Order: sequence, then C-alpha cells, then structure tokens
Amino acid sequence: MPRIQAESNAAQRALTQRRILDAFGELLFTRGLPGLTMTDVARQAGVGRTAVYNYYADMEELLIGYALDETGRFLAELKAQLAGLENPIDRLAVYIRAQVEDLSRRHLPPGPAMRAVLSPSSFAKLGDHVGELNMLLTRILQDAMAEGYLPEADVDELVGLVHGSLTASADRGREEEGAAHDDEAERRTAATVRFIQLGVGARFDSEGRPVRGASGPAASPSTSAGRT
Repeated sequence: MPRIQAESNAAQRALTQRRILDAFGELLFTRGLPGLTMTDVARQAGVGRTAVYNYYADMEELLIGYALDETGRFLAELKAQLAGLENPIDRLAVYIRAQVEDLSRRHLPPGPAMRAVLSPSSFAKLGDHVGELNMLLTRILQDAMAEGYLPEADVDELVGLVHGSLTASADRGREEEGAAHDDEAERRTAATVRFIQLGVGARFDSEGRPVRGASGPAASPSTSAGRT
C-alpha cells in the first residue's frame, strides 16, 4: 500500500480525503453506483477500509460528500470565467459551454438517480448548489432581457429549457480519444451553445456578434424541442 506523504497531519488528512473522493469518482465513471462498496473505494484509493470510514460513515455520506465537492469546484470555476464578461449573451455562452463540458466528464449519477439512492435530507443538501447554478443562469437571462439582447419571456421557463437541452446534449460515456474525437466534441459543444442561444431568442450579426433588438417571443420548451 503506498504511503501518503504530507507536511502535517491536517495536510495528510486532506490528501487522504482527496484520494478517497477521486477514487470514488473514478469508480462511479467506470462501474457505476450499483454494487459499489467502501472496500472498492479503499482499494482504488490505496488506503485501508478503516481510513474511508474515518471520513464517511457509509456510501450515502460518501456520495453526498463527493457531489458537494464536485459541484462546489465547478461553481467556483464557472464564476471565475463569468467575472470578466460584460455582454450577457457571451456569459450565456460560457455558462452553456461549462455545463456541457462538466456534464460530459462528471461522474455523478443524474438527478433522478441521485434522488433514488439518497435520503430526502441528504438530497436536500445538494439544493443550495443547484439553486446557485439556477440563479447564475437566471441573472444572465434577466440581464440579457434588460439590455435588449433577448425578448421578454418567462425566465423560469427558459431556465428549464436551457438545462433540459444541456442534459440531452451531454457527451456522457464516450471513451474515444485523440484529435478527431476532440474536434468532434468541440463541434458538438459549439453547436449546442449556438442552438441554446438561438432557442432563448438571441440574435447575431454577420460576424457572429450578439445584437440588441431581438424581436418576437423566445422559444418555449415545447416549440424548441422539435428543432434539430
């Protein structure tokens, strides 16, 4: 078993916990959640099973810890990317791209599966992070409408449209590697970004820059679903 080296007990504990969370994520990706045990996680992390129990009492606690860690890191990175952008349509593009890329590589089960395996209290712990993501998107859409880049529409409906499109577009489970796959993934991501921007009512000039004065109602989930 490899020894874990760190400068202090606190640093070593943090390093051990990081190894456990990373190992759990890898196993979620390669094997899925059903049948996964604490022993599997300990073996993957290169630590004793007791070490895993020192941090997480059971698989549910480990799953919620991993989910909060993943979502928290994603939120921090996304906020940093959005901070330097003024145009709300550009911010929308960054939000969409970040979500597509995160959903494509994230090891977490989708929301309904998480709800099925977590207790109501544990599932509720994810609510703040999910709510913060929704609020980020809500503010982007509200700013775009206020500045004339999107037509007035039901923002809650558009948030549902965007997130539904993102989930459907995620490139989950694709194991191909290499330049050809990277090019295809980028093409799919760029197409998803533009599809969703147009779906909520954004318009662009001949050089691809967002323009004000979008007219007509933004697409609803029902009308936009048929566009491919």
